[in-house]
Amino acid sequence: MKLIKDINFLIVGLGLLGGSYAKGLKNIGFKVDAITKCQEDIDFAVANKIIDRGTTKIDSEIIGNADVVVFALYPHIFIDWVRENQQYFKSGAIITDVTGVKGEIVDTVQSILRNDVEFISAHPMAGKEVSGVKNADPSIFKGANYIVVPTEKNSEGAIELCKNLGKMLGFRRVSTLSVVEHDKMIAFLSQLTHCIAVSLMCCADTEGMEKYTGDSFRDLTRIARINDEMWSELFLSNKADLLSQMEKFKATFDELYEKIKSSDREGMREMMRCSTERRGLFDKE
Repeated sequence: MKLIKDINFLIVGLGLLGGSYAKGLKNIGFKVDAITKCQEDIDFAVANKIIDRGTTKIDSEIIGNADVVVFALYPHIFIDWVRENQQYFKSGAIITDVTGVKGEIVDTVQSILRNDVEFISAHPMAGKEVSGVKNADPSIFKGANYIVVPTEKNSEGAIELCKNLGKMLGFRRVSTLSVVEHDKMIAFLSQLTHCIAVSLMCCADTEGMEKYTGDSFRDLTRIARINDEMWSELFLSNKADLLSQMEKFKATFDELYEKIKSSDREGMREMMRCSTERRGLFDKE
């Protein structure tokens, strides 16, 4: 299924990602409506031509007009929203999401959803250390990865539509993973890295450190400016996979600790060579 310009989009949750989707789609020429909790965000988005119209209420006309609905909500709110309001979806509508964990989301939403509406899950691997529609910026998608997470319940048409959405928004690579593969991968590539950044910022409180730091510390802790409400929910939603990755990291960190403690320079260099080789794979594309 191809995305054509007369498709109407609805964004539910007009934060940074929802706003960036809306702005990107409007820039392409699509009609975009929004539902979000704060009237100030609706007013800003309309005034700045990020959306065509919006509301803070459950509006059956706006929901029923949407061919594609993008949910940019916390996982538990997303599930509750679909359960309580799916009667307003247009028959044949496609819904998708930006949720960072799939295991507790995809099966639940697909199991409660009407048979004439299809949910195809996706994960845009993009963001900034700011929030809100006022910081909406579709350029965050340029050079980023976009993961489509289909199941056996998804049609080829919906999968293709979701892939085309990622391509149109400018993502560098559009790929597919199963729900299980996605959550294992994200536990390492995203959640573990946030755990490390948070731990670094919490392990020392020496006054004035910001006056002396170099780029390496700033780069490593960039993601430590974190939305605690959202990320704590994501961590717990993917608890088993994340704990498994944390155990592997602890073991590897302890290995490096022991090599330094025992002055095993060659052992350290071997780990560094491994690190350099693997990091190089990320720079080739």
